[in-house]
Amino acid sequence: MVIQTDSEFRSALDKLPTPKQRELAARFTDSVVALCNDPRIQAALSAARRPDITELELGAIYQAANAASVASFTRCGKETDWMNQAGHFVAGSGEELRETRERGHNLAWDAAMYARMARTCETIANGQGTQNRESELQYKLADEYAGQ
Repeated sequence: MVIQTDSEFRSALDKLPTPKQRELAARFTDSVVALCNDPRIQAALSAARRPDITELELGAIYQAANAASVASFTRCGKETDWMNQAGHFVAGSGEELRETRERGHNLAWDAAMYARMARTCETIANGQGTQNRESELQYKLADEYAGQ
């Protein structure tokens, strides 16, 4: 199956077990991590990739990414610095590297949406409008995981 729509994308992600969702969430976050200068997000990504990660470490990842998200949100300010806003969404994507907490929550889907928002902010900051190819790249990654 080749994913071509968000509906197909979400359906494929919903079929993945939580550890695979986390792996894919990390890959989605990886694609935009350069837009965030906070080292806590890079550390969260490194930890999230480990197959032997513990619940305690997952909690620490969430806390670190959440702190980065809050810090970046306060930097956005009233004038809306779009690159700071991009960093805020990257941090939000990093928050999704933890275990699911509630039924129906999909780590990979939420990370993908944050990554798209980060990329949109980047294109606005660069004066390119809101068109980007992040969703197409995400569809390809999800196809790889769905075929495993």
